[in-house]
Amino acid sequence: MKRHTLSRRDVLKGSTAIAASGAFASVTSAAPPASTVTPQLIAAGKKEGRVVYYTSIDLPVAERIAKAFEAKYPGIDVRVERSGAERVFQRIGQEYASRIHSVDVVNSSDAAHFIVWKREGILEPYLPEDVAQYYPVEHKDPDGTFASFRAWVCIIGYNTTMVKAEEAPKSYADLLEPKWTGKIVKAHPSYSGTIMTATYQMARDLGWDYFEKLSKQKVMQVQSSADPPKKLALGERAVMADGNEYNMFVEKEKGTPVELVYATEGSPLIVGPNALFKNAPNPNAARLFQSFCFSPEAQQLCIDVGGLRSLHPQAKDKPGRKPFGEVKKMKDDPVAVERLSEEIKARYSKLFGV
Repeated sequence: MKRHTLSRRDVLKGSTAIAASGAFASVTSAAPPASTVTPQLIAAGKKEGRVVYYTSIDLPVAERIAKAFEAKYPGIDVRVERSGAERVFQRIGQEYASRIHSVDVVNSSDAAHFIVWKREGILEPYLPEDVAQYYPVEHKDPDGTFASFRAWVCIIGYNTTMVKAEEAPKSYADLLEPKWTGKIVKAHPSYSGTIMTATYQMARDLGWDYFEKLSKQKVMQVQSSADPPKKLALGERAVMADGNEYNMFVEKEKGTPVELVYATEGSPLIVGPNALFKNAPNPNAARLFQSFCFSPEAQQLCIDVGGLRSLHPQAKDKPGRKPFGEVKKMKDDPVAVERLSEEIKARYSKLFGV
């Protein structure tokens, strides 16, 4: 599991050096006016002809969003570059440190990334009309550089052919029972932004001693938060300690024998913002794509196809799923995650030996 990759600290060293040289514009101090999609913007976007989207969203979902955008705006292609959130962060840091500007729009499941990018002055203020009009204050940057494109919770789950409902874990504490030893799968915060954020919230609310006890359960360690649901679906493990709610929705709704569990202690809340970069090679197509991503059309697509949650009031939960408002959630804190990320990775890796 060991990798020779840049840490956030490494990335910041390189990007700070460039910022000091004047390569970046200063950070904005006020939100821009709401931007509508105009014929002029569409024409300018079509002239550029494409938009490059770096994202940690599941590839099939990202591609569906891309195809919907291309159908609405013929002549503009979307190139989806999908990887884990931490890998996306490292890639952009490496590219910008080398003055390579390939990305137009970014999405990450680690909201702390946007705090870093904004501080470094490399995000372009742009406020889609839907964000300005409909999104809660806590889900849009006051300077207009990013907003919560998607939301979900990190949950427990189990394979229904291997675990009876009455015997299934109901809480994080239940996962520490001896009967689950060697039967649990879990994702890693060094790869997944979802798990980075969830690990912070759980360590804050449950204590690091919880992870110390869990590490003694002979846990199968995987990378992405999408991996535990897949391991459950394949029957390789009976229970997952964490994983994406949206992957579990998708698996369950296609008939896979899995069930979701919302822990009694609360489920970590994860948001995945979208943002534009100041040095985007296709700035007009990027603005058009950003506006599309926050439209009711794209948001409903994320819900229906991707199993995600939306902060747009015109997008509706899919019938049969637990309403988002009824889910007990832990409180997110991207600022703290950004500050403590290296400590979280190191402490977690030491405990789990990966």
